[in-house]
Amino acid sequence: MDLRFEYQEGYWRNTRGMQLFTCKWLPISSSPKALVFICHGYGMECSSFMKEIGEKLASAGYAVFGMDYEGHGRSAGVRCYITKFDNVVNDCSSFYKSICELQEFKGKAKFLYGESMGGAVSLLLHKRDPSFWDGAVLVAPMCKISEKLKPHPVFVSILTGLEEIIPKWKIVPTKDVINSAFKDHTKRETIRNNKLIYQDKPRLKTALELLRTSLSVETSLHQVTLPFLVLHGEEDTVTDPEVSKALYDKASSVDKTLKLYPGMWHGLTSGEPDENIELVFGDIISWLDKRATSKARIESFLPITTYKRSNLLEFQEGRPRASL
Repeated sequence: MDLRFEYQEGYWRNTRGMQLFTCKWLPISSSPKALVFICHGYGMECSSFMKEIGEKLASAGYAVFGMDYEGHGRSAGVRCYITKFDNVVNDCSSFYKSICELQEFKGKAKFLYGESMGGAVSLLLHKRDPSFWDGAVLVAPMCKISEKLKPHPVFVSILTGLEEIIPKWKIVPTKDVINSAFKDHTKRETIRNNKLIYQDKPRLKTALELLRTSLSVETSLHQVTLPFLVLHGEEDTVTDPEVSKALYDKASSVDKTLKLYPGMWHGLTSGEPDENIELVFGDIISWLDKRATSKARIESFLPITTYKRSNLLEFQEGRPRASL
């Protein structure tokens, strides 16, 4: 097989001293069109589960970077234990921005790619630095709690009272997400056999952090201003398609696109029949290509040499302003 990309793995130490697994897929034959940064879902990991995403985007000319969150996949930490959702966002921000600062990638468009919980991570990364990212692809994002799925306030109150006593206990009742998320039986069993994917009950504190994050993101959807493509299967029972519709309706972005796929489930890029997956990837790559090309065209006409030192720093950070 003649591969059009190379794959590399490594580790990165975060500010809490933990070793987090990282990986990247780089196109071989040419300089990347743009950079894509993966924010994976709850319990998931990058090297295997997100492999097809990395390979397809790298084959299309993009440099793709992934990192397993603390406690996820091959990274250090208690399995799927999220003490603070901000830690996940901080780690992604620090590591991904360090890549953008490398000389070989200066001036490249920078896109976030978030699936499910990773959609919330992507939106929070954008909220933290609204002008830094050039766009986001959000697949069945966790950015709002559907009214049909909101837990009763009394139940939440009880769990909150136990949060500091038994934070790591796996006591939160949930349905089998793998059965509900991935339609294709063969793909579903492959995912179930991936031992890097967390398949136990959510830990108490983790569940509460996910709830708080969803509610927080929901209240700030109007603050979303970056270009985005949001994709959702109409038969998704893990995250309600109404969530993506709410994001599309409330976001202040001028450039926003909503794609709903009749009959498809939650795992649009990994759990559908091959023809459905190809359709979804075709839409993603087409959206990226148009924006990566326009970014490159704009950059080529910017008078970089006329920038003063203070302004040049801003330009390199993605916030150009006119020279005085």
